[in-house]
Amino acid sequence: MNSFLDLFQLYMLPFAIGLAMVGLYMLLRGLGKQEDVPPKATSAFVAAQPRPALAEVSVVQAPIMVSEASGLAHKDLLVVDDSAVARAKLRKLLEGAGYSVALANDGAEALEVLASCSFAVLITDLEMPNMNGFELIAAVQGNMDTEDMPIVAITGHDEMQARVHDCQGLYGIFKKPWNDRELLKRVATLVQMRQKSSA
Repeated sequence: MNSFLDLFQLYMLPFAIGLAMVGLYMLLRGLGKQEDVPPKATSAFVAAQPRPALAEVSVVQAPIMVSEASGLAHKDLLVVDDSAVARAKLRKLLEGAGYSVALANDGAEALEVLASCSFAVLITDLEMPNMNGFELIAAVQGNMDTEDMPIVAITGHDEMQARVHDCQGLYGIFKKPWNDRELLKRVATLVQMRQKSSA
């Protein structure tokens, strides 16, 4: 037992003391480095700048052009439908695409609008009171001032679609609910065609 203690004191004790001293040295050196480093400047509280208010989005109506040939005001599209919901949806879709749009509740009202304004394209429902779409199409095609105007028919009834095939000069038939993308593509083509023919 005494020999073990002698060996421990002879070899292990100096090693343990040396290790402890190295650890103490490293600890003190580390503390010294921390003292040498200047403390970080504390960030002062900066009040957030108020965000600028979003600019109000104003809907710019397309200008109403005046046709030199007829002397009538001109808009891109006339939409005729006795359904207020359908009129609202079509107006939102078409004005959102950049077209100027006029609305009419039925064929009789559409003819009154056509007497004071010219249009590139007519989009009409077929089943309406007072004057239905078929009567409106016949009246438009029978008038020299409007006979060249492209017409697109919209219907919610299959039997109306069958009758529409008998109409001459239609540039499209869309069944409710229509496909927005397809309708916009057709309208864009017809408006461009109309502009080229009137140029």
